[in-house]
Amino acid sequence: MATTVIEAFSKFLADHVNLRDDETKIARASRDWLVGQICNFPSKVDHFPQVYTEKNIFFGSFARNTKKRPLDDIDIMICLNAQGSTYFEGLLGGISISVPEQAIQLRRLCNDGTDTLNSIKVVNKIVSALSNVPQYASSDTKRNQEAAVLSLTSYDWSYDIIPCFFTSPDTYGNSFYLIPDGSGSWKKTNPILDQNRTQAINANHNGNVLTVIRIMKYWNKRPTMPSMSSYLLEVMILNYYSTRSDAASEFVDLELPKIFEYIWLNVTNDVSDPKGIQGNINSLTQDERSKISTRAWVDKNKSIEARQFESDKDHRSSIKKWGKIFGSNFPDYG
Repeated sequence: MATTVIEAFSKFLADHVNLRDDETKIARASRDWLVGQICNFPSKVDHFPQVYTEKNIFFGSFARNTKKRPLDDIDIMICLNAQGSTYFEGLLGGISISVPEQAIQLRRLCNDGTDTLNSIKVVNKIVSALSNVPQYASSDTKRNQEAAVLSLTSYDWSYDIIPCFFTSPDTYGNSFYLIPDGSGSWKKTNPILDQNRTQAINANHNGNVLTVIRIMKYWNKRPTMPSMSSYLLEVMILNYYSTRSDAASEFVDLELPKIFEYIWLNVTNDVSDPKGIQGNINSLTQDERSKISTRAWVDKNKSIEARQFESDKDHRSSIKKWGKIFGSNFPDYG
């Protein structure tokens, strides 16, 4: 229950949107311990590749502080030492990695009879190695596309562990991470660019953008429309704030009408990967784009009405209108 709009949003964010501080602290400690175990695999697990520990990175929404409740997965990239391997880009975009003879551990993970590193075998090597950690003996470990997924019995979240290689600078001075593509080959990415972009835009808006992203991710998962990918939504919101001159308000409800409007107008269009790697990241169908756009338009109008009620000091009606947007978990007036 809440008697003002500010109180209602504060309670909603604390109880249903933002991760709890104690949970986040435990998750980070558990994540760091897991990475330490993996970094020790080369000395404990037969034929496990050397780890390039300086290039291990945390990525995804948990690392960027844009994760909404519940905490269900944590992303980790474990960088392996390429030991003189080279990569080649195919005409259709696929990347292959050629392993020299001296890289014995990696050669064991190549396609049979070739020097081409098989990304599925690399992921499966991590899966099998995790089963050797006594603390994970009763956990569920499996491969899911490009990641080794570790689901712990002691926590509600799982870990997506992605092996990668860090490339030498290309002719333009750019380095990338090569990660599995889910079918045996590799693809480029660079989560550091996403991390830096998120931090820079959030800082330019006095640290108020992350809350907007998290509450909009909650809206995105409501059963009122198809859901877009969490990453797509995040990129769109950052695109909006990257071109806005005035700073975002600390009161998230003041921001929402503008965000709904931006999604209404832009989700039907292609959205470019801000890293300049993937091209268009909007994989929604035309029907999905249309339905999301319509819902954003409807909720934009509701949010404008809610803001007007608040301006008129009618907090009861404003809170009720926000509840129409965010559902039954949004506090009632009282």
